[in-house]
Amino acid sequence: MDDQADVVVIGSGPAGWAVADHCARNALDTILVAPAPTRAWTPTYGLWTGQVRPLPPGAAFIRATRLLAADRTLDRGYAVLDNEAVMAAYTATAVRTVADAVVGIEQGRPPGVALRSGRRLRCRLILDASGQPGRLGKGPRGVRVEQTAYGMVFPEASAAALAVPGEAVFMRWDRAGTEWPTFLYAVPLPGGRTLLEETSLARRPGLALPELKRRLMRRLEKAGIDPGDRIGTEQVRFAMDAPPAPVRDSVVPFGVAGGMMHAATGFSVGEALTAAPLLAAAIAQSLPRGPDAVRRAARAQLWPASARTVHRLRTWGQRTLLRLPPALVPEFFDAFFAIPEDFQDAFLCGRDDPRGTWTAMAAVFGAASTRVRAAMVSASLTPAAARALERGAGE
Repeated sequence: MDDQADVVVIGSGPAGWAVADHCARNALDTILVAPAPTRAWTPTYGLWTGQVRPLPPGAAFIRATRLLAADRTLDRGYAVLDNEAVMAAYTATAVRTVADAVVGIEQGRPPGVALRSGRRLRCRLILDASGQPGRLGKGPRGVRVEQTAYGMVFPEASAAALAVPGEAVFMRWDRAGTEWPTFLYAVPLPGGRTLLEETSLARRPGLALPELKRRLMRRLEKAGIDPGDRIGTEQVRFAMDAPPAPVRDSVVPFGVAGGMMHAATGFSVGEALTAAPLLAAAIAQSLPRGPDAVRRAARAQLWPASARTVHRLRTWGQRTLLRLPPALVPEFFDAFFAIPEDFQDAFLCGRDDPRGTWTAMAAVFGAASTRVRAAMVSASLTPAAARALERGAGE
């Protein structure tokens, strides 16, 4: 059996639902397909409060009452999605859902999506929001740069020794000798709960989850928090080194599947939410002119030259983290959070702002120590030249 639509979106995460919602708002007949398209998400999704505006009516989020980063109070809003409320808001939209698994994409006129059940979804455009690159095609190979984390959820009163109820904590470092540095990430959750998570930012490969759990238990013990009070756990592992994915034929990769992840922080949901309405509008305007026009419009919207430049600059930041000696990683972020907050905003949220991103990185360079500066320079060099520079900085 074949179903017809203007757009088929593959994937029911925040990126998939965001772009499906905005396609439907642009009067496009939209189908979203995933094995469980209306099931509420289980991961914790954080974003800056300036990025929540594109959520559908009825969506909810928890706004942190205060944000602490590297022991500084930041004048910036941070929020965590209320997953159940957001999913209820999305499922109330005009998007049609199909509960099935995608087994293949069929190019042609019109293109189609083949499902495990034998069903076919025919459409004019396919949006791949299926998550990590490689699920529906070839992704980066080899040992990946990963972010990993192990967290426990507590009633907010039980977690108060590490996180004041309602507050968010970034990068409270465990500066334990020569170990690879990890930090506490603590955020308020719906229902008066708090997530306490031990996090390793960018590492190749990611720090093992059992080690992160061990460090979290050590942190809890020092704070006098009983792990027996936990009411849930969370495990995080994802790759951070995917390049921008090309728009090919009738498939537009979007969100993490399209390489839309901040290469230095791992954040992706906020960028997907803010990009979704712009992409959907471009699709709606170009679709009547045919598939070539849609491809051009999607490429121009998602990956203009400015966004590609920013991605390269952020990847440079990632390489800096990978080349820093463990003891200097917290120092790098101390320098970052010491620069003016408008510079921080440009680096964290300016997806197509190369000037702002470069200005922020230059400010970090100016605020950093000589050894951190050497790592930033070496990140742009060949491996042999980088080793020579690092030897010189250590003398």
